[in-house]
Amino acid sequence: MTQPTPHITHAKRLLGLGLPLVGATLAGFLIHMTDTVMLGWYDVTALAASTVANGLWFVLFIVGAGFGHAVTPMVAEAVEQGDDVSARRITRMGLWLSIAYCFVAVALLWRGADLLRLIGQPEAVAVEGGKYLRIAILGFFPALAGHVMRSFLGAVQLTAVQLWITLAALIMNAGFNYALIFGNLGAPELGIEGAALASILTHTLQMVALMVYAQWKRPDLALFSRIWKPDSEIMARVFKLGLPVGGAALSESGLFTGSSIMMGWIGEVELAAHGIALQLTAVMFMFHVGMSNAATIRIGSHFGRRDGPEMRRTAEASYALSMAFGVFAIAIFLLFPETLVSLFVDPDEPQRGAVIALGAGLVMIAALFQFVDAGQIIALSNLRGMQDTNIPMWLAAVSYWVLGLPAGYVLGFPLGYGGPGIWFGMTLGLAAAAILLTVRLLRQLARYDTAPIQQTGGA
Repeated sequence: MTQPTPHITHAKRLLGLGLPLVGATLAGFLIHMTDTVMLGWYDVTALAASTVANGLWFVLFIVGAGFGHAVTPMVAEAVEQGDDVSARRITRMGLWLSIAYCFVAVALLWRGADLLRLIGQPEAVAVEGGKYLRIAILGFFPALAGHVMRSFLGAVQLTAVQLWITLAALIMNAGFNYALIFGNLGAPELGIEGAALASILTHTLQMVALMVYAQWKRPDLALFSRIWKPDSEIMARVFKLGLPVGGAALSESGLFTGSSIMMGWIGEVELAAHGIALQLTAVMFMFHVGMSNAATIRIGSHFGRRDGPEMRRTAEASYALSMAFGVFAIAIFLLFPETLVSLFVDPDEPQRGAVIALGAGLVMIAALFQFVDAGQIIALSNLRGMQDTNIPMWLAAVSYWVLGLPAGYVLGFPLGYGGPGIWFGMTLGLAAAAILLTVRLLRQLARYDTAPIQQTGGA
């Protein structure tokens, strides 16, 4: 019987590890979409306020989430080397850093209404957004701690449970919103503040479920034993690896946020079309997010043994899987652009035709950057598995802020291409990131191609 090639074996392992992460990532995305839809049913001002308020919340969250991302490759390496003590210490210090970061985030978000006024939001939106943030900040630590626990569970290759917990959270969040936003099931009608309370409950229950499951499945690691004990050496390592991860995520987020701001300068219809196109691309992007997280786990394990050939095969398999999915996404976007956009527009909307026409054009441009968008996150995640995060952060910042955003502005305004010009600028930024990060990855892999494999007790 013919044996599968090493690359096929690696692809199968990545799919087995990554598909539950894809599902969990998509379910998490749908949680936020549910918030948007249900607040849209309640009140337009509440919807607008929650949209911009959540934008601030998310920008701060992705920076702090870098510490959780750092846990994945570090724990994977420790487990591969049979070092349970380090695995416990790394996870514990990830939680510590999340707590410390929360104080910074809460201090900023407590003045959320003032921040929203500062970026030019209408007074009604600023007031409602401020109300939302003053409640939602209480869910900041549970959200970050839950992210740390997901990273730990991924590192020890327990990924399926993340899908089930996130699906349960999706259902619970919809129920909490139904009760607290609209005043159903005997709950008071709290509007946007009810949505904030629903988020706190959802994040907290997810965190508790993940912690209980981690303790149940890996009691040998005693994750929460003497959790109050500081560990300055490990904390410094997690901080050094995690802060650039958050910085890289902030750079990419800045590209899309900046593009949204520029679309708003053009007009309301253009911004609506832009938002729909971004939602569609984000749904497809969830596959790459899940598979890239699986690549970080697999690369982190091979890195623990400094097994260069296995790292290279994993990297190549992760690229192949994401590119194959990219072909599917391109086909969908090119064949059904108007149909996809129409799903998001009310049939009775007077400007429905204009939104669909503009959105369909943007979706077709989005097909252009499927490969480069996949390439940049796969490269970044493989590098993260090798614990290389500092230089990739700067490569991402140059790609998105020095190339992508300025190009979008020049194409959109001085050259007069409008919305499509802004999207071509995003495509350029993503392409630059994909190329620069892939070159960096190839150079890093070359360092380990001939390195001796360390003999460890890990599997």
